[in-house]
Amino acid sequence: MNVDQGLFVPLVLGLIEGLTEFLPVSSTGHLLLAGEFFGLTQPAVFIVLIQLGAILAIVTIYFAKLATLIRDALTGKPYAWAFARNVILASFPAALAGVALHDFIQGVLYETPLVICIMLLLGGIVLLIVDRLPLKPRYTDIYTYPWHLSLIVGLFQMLALIPGVSRSGATIVGSMLFGTDKRSAAEFTFFIALPIMIGAFGYDFYKSRALMTADLGLSIAIGFAASFVVGAIVVRYLLDFVSRHGFAPFAYWRIAVGGIGLVALLVMR
Repeated sequence: MNVDQGLFVPLVLGLIEGLTEFLPVSSTGHLLLAGEFFGLTQPAVFIVLIQLGAILAIVTIYFAKLATLIRDALTGKPYAWAFARNVILASFPAALAGVALHDFIQGVLYETPLVICIMLLLGGIVLLIVDRLPLKPRYTDIYTYPWHLSLIVGLFQMLALIPGVSRSGATIVGSMLFGTDKRSAAEFTFFIALPIMIGAFGYDFYKSRALMTADLGLSIAIGFAASFVVGAIVVRYLLDFVSRHGFAPFAYWRIAVGGIGLVALLVMR
């Protein structure tokens, strides 16, 4: 089903991006499936660049905390430098792999809806299992995470380079399996999103600069604005929701979307 691209498509995709970026359901997977099944398509670079709206949503909501961290780092507070080190450690593996596999990811994986649906389904099952495990958290404060835990979380984040896995889902599962509670796991994934998403934005913008047109720029601006507004709402309320309900609702959503997608692909064939 083809939909008039106009301004409607980037708006809808921006809303999907803002709604799903920080939920453990895979924003990229949802955006790509929206194109596959509903004709809501934009160039692959669009999907990466509108994430800047979600990045700024984090900065807006966590502005006071970020300002405090920067101030304390500049005044030599050890915890601030340790936290900055941990964010870098958690971001480095995915950044390195993302650069090395960039063309394969966008040229092959982005074009394979079967992989996306399978990853959504499997990821939902894993998230549901981990959510129900009788885990005993050892770390509940993101500022006291040890360096090795942050590196482990970074290795899990690499899995999210496969569309359908979910960056937040992978990091949350890795965090909880290695000793964090649900709330701090979700909060840590907000912070480590900043360098990885800013890096992805800059890298894709540079590689795609020759493709930029006025129409594409307008589409990106609309998607950016939508993702910013909705992303800010999600970030504002997600931690409290997770504290009350855990991650099971998101796991069931993943399983439903992945399962329906697989059936649809079989029917289309």
